[in-house]
Amino acid sequence: MTKSICIINGHPDPDPKHLIHALCDAYADGAESAGHTVTRIDVAALDIPLLRSAEEFETPPPEPILTEREKIAAAEHLLIAFPLWMGNMPAMLKAFFEQAARGEFFLGESDNGWPAQMMKGKSARVLVSMGMPGLVYRFGMDAGALKALERGLLGLSGFHPLHHTIIGGAGELGEEGYRSWETFCRKIGAEGT
Repeated sequence: MTKSICIINGHPDPDPKHLIHALCDAYADGAESAGHTVTRIDVAALDIPLLRSAEEFETPPPEPILTEREKIAAAEHLLIAFPLWMGNMPAMLKAFFEQAARGEFFLGESDNGWPAQMMKGKSARVLVSMGMPGLVYRFGMDAGALKALERGLLGLSGFHPLHHTIIGGAGELGEEGYRSWETFCRKIGAEGT
């Protein structure tokens, strides 16, 4: 069964030499070759203001965020890819999600006191690359940024199932490791997972 997929490339540096860019390309290639429809959001290409007040959060975001988030609305599955910076997602990606969430996009009002899950029925995968070993991040640092994203924004807004991929030692991969991760991303792209 084919899906509509939105790839959110959260690397703030547009230089194509970065692993995250190559993995997003490989995922898109695999997805498109399997017949999935793919849209992309490249955070590095956007002018993203910072959210500064609760009043701003209640209103729709400015352009280009307003248009870009329609790609999320139309997708059945998201791939969110980013490098770990100082133990967290890059600030530009966080700013994008804060802006995209404005005006009840991810969470809405409900009658029962719990927020309405506006993304129910969609799935997501988070792909995180980092310099440290993946096991150190997963167990030594408790995968904090990953858990915050999965339990917070994605989980609260209704994304299910959620999958993740942790790529440790990204700076030391070498050509063979680099190609191996591209192959993996083509495979999961084709599967739409």
